[in-house]
Amino acid sequence: MKNLFKQTLAIAVIALSFSCSEEFLDNTGVAGESQPTASFTSADAEQAAETNTNIPAAFVNGIYAQMIQTGSGGTDLNHDDFGQKGYDVYGDMLCGDMALSVSTYGWYRADITEFQAPQDFTRGRNRMVWRYYYRIVRSANNVIASLGGNDAVPELDENKYAMGQAKALRAHSYFYLTQYFQKEYVPNEAILPLYIEPEIENLPKSTAEQVYNQMEADLMDAVTLLDGFNRTAKNQVDQNVARMIYAYVLGAKGGRWQDVADLTNDVITTTSHTMLQPAQVTVVPADGTSNAFNDVNFTDNWMWGIDITENNGLDLVSWWGQIDAFSYSYAWAGDYKAIDASLFAAIPANDARKGQFLNNPANGRHLQPLFKFAASGTIGGASQTVTADYVYMRIEEAYLLNAEANARIPNEGAARTSLKALLDLRVPSSAYVDSLTGQALLDEIYLQTRIELWGEGKSYLAMKRNQATVTRGSNHLSFVGQPIPYNDERMQFEIPQDEIQNNPFLSNQNQ
Repeated sequence: MKNLFKQTLAIAVIALSFSCSEEFLDNTGVAGESQPTASFTSADAEQAAETNTNIPAAFVNGIYAQMIQTGSGGTDLNHDDFGQKGYDVYGDMLCGDMALSVSTYGWYRADITEFQAPQDFTRGRNRMVWRYYYRIVRSANNVIASLGGNDAVPELDENKYAMGQAKALRAHSYFYLTQYFQKEYVPNEAILPLYIEPEIENLPKSTAEQVYNQMEADLMDAVTLLDGFNRTAKNQVDQNVARMIYAYVLGAKGGRWQDVADLTNDVITTTSHTMLQPAQVTVVPADGTSNAFNDVNFTDNWMWGIDITENNGLDLVSWWGQIDAFSYSYAWAGDYKAIDASLFAAIPANDARKGQFLNNPANGRHLQPLFKFAASGTIGGASQTVTADYVYMRIEEAYLLNAEANARIPNEGAARTSLKALLDLRVPSSAYVDSLTGQALLDEIYLQTRIELWGEGKSYLAMKRNQATVTRGSNHLSFVGQPIPYNDERMQFEIPQDEIQNNPFLSNQNQ
């Protein structure tokens, strides 16, 4: 990690009112890249925090800003390098639920949809994924160290909340690293260097069990530390978001389904978030630009997301610039992203979500999500400045994951109850669920997860939890009709070349 971690946390301006739209932490340091204007070691941050309790919160806000930063994967030119939502797209495409149906400019085609990166460690997309998540880890480590270290419990509530968020964000990043760099959970397989202290340049791989144990410890701490935290904006991780990240971690590990059910049930029973109503599921772009999938404040169903403003400086290089045809975007200009044709065919005609996609085979935009994601009222948009928001987590995920966990316990009555709570808002009758048992019930929950959360970066995670084999539909440009299991070599990224070259403790790929 030497090149990746040459710089510690840096922040240009720390003010009493710090927001994600202002200057933020920068962890650059790879050769040839711009460097931060100021550097803070964890010792600097700890000293500053002793005299100003706003500083830890400011550092945490900086981590949230990194999550939407273009170039955070270490590139200057790649238009798919824009933070967390960029890797959500990678997952949606790798698992096949998102099809690249037209490719004019070539983004995602070779490395992702043709699986070149997962089979060649010299390809830059491997490095982007690796660098982005370890960058977040590094920032979180500095915040944690500034508040006393991994075993500390800060006295002030403000510092407890900062510590809880930092630990949740560190676990969140390690979770995605485990998903993208290990085929499936094998406890004794050495998979990733586990950095939990700042200013350590290189470490050997830890086992999957060690990485998962650390994630669990971080998330248990986060849930406790965030008790009583009333966040000021949805970009911040609160207690229920931490519970959901914990549930995802345990779901990926497998085996502890009662704990997953309990965590998600705690979310469902304590939250003020509500699921989308039928009229909110589809968008009529001409009716306006604020809707359930582009505005963090439009409905109560967003658990975690960020309010994008002009000050964030996002444009074509953004999630909207890649996915949404109603933006100045590749999705408008010639790199069309669409729902997999087979998945679309599996959506019943009377399901409200069927209407999220253009159903017109004669139109080149067939199966694009024109009525789910829309940042304006006009195809192509009128502005190159992105102000539509990013969603990271919706309350519907809690119901779906709760249903899945209960079906695996098995507590099938509870599973059906959670699944039907969602379906009652999507189809005229959910009565058919009452007859589902065993694998048929699990299959239905998996299908509904793919339909409900299409394009939101959760299909890849569900594929791995369900150990599914995916078969691409007819609107993909490659590998159409070829079954690909979840643990195929093509479904995971490779440890990047420069990491193996620069970390003397690493010499091989994961199995």
